[in-house]
Amino acid sequence: EVEHLEQIHEVVDAGADLIMLDNFSCEETCTAVQMVQGKLLVEASGNITLENVKQFAATGVDFISSGAIVHAANWSDLSLRILIDD
Repeated sequence: EVEHLEQIHEVVDAGADLIMLDNFSCEETCTAVQMVQGKLLVEASGNITLENVKQFAATGVDFISSGAIVHAANWSDLSLRILIDD
């Protein structure tokens, strides 16, 4: 996981298989994808919403993580009880 473009070269040089871009803008994500030059997989994460996910997909990342669906969900508290008669 990196939080700044300056950290990317270190991750690439270390031989990582995947890099996660944490809270990058679309523009920074596009720059990061260009910087890794296909040497490893790139995941965008943080501040990805249903409204901007297509923009992030267009940057060329391999994976996108988003908690937007979970954050917007209405939750119900359910329990399951199984009664076993002997």
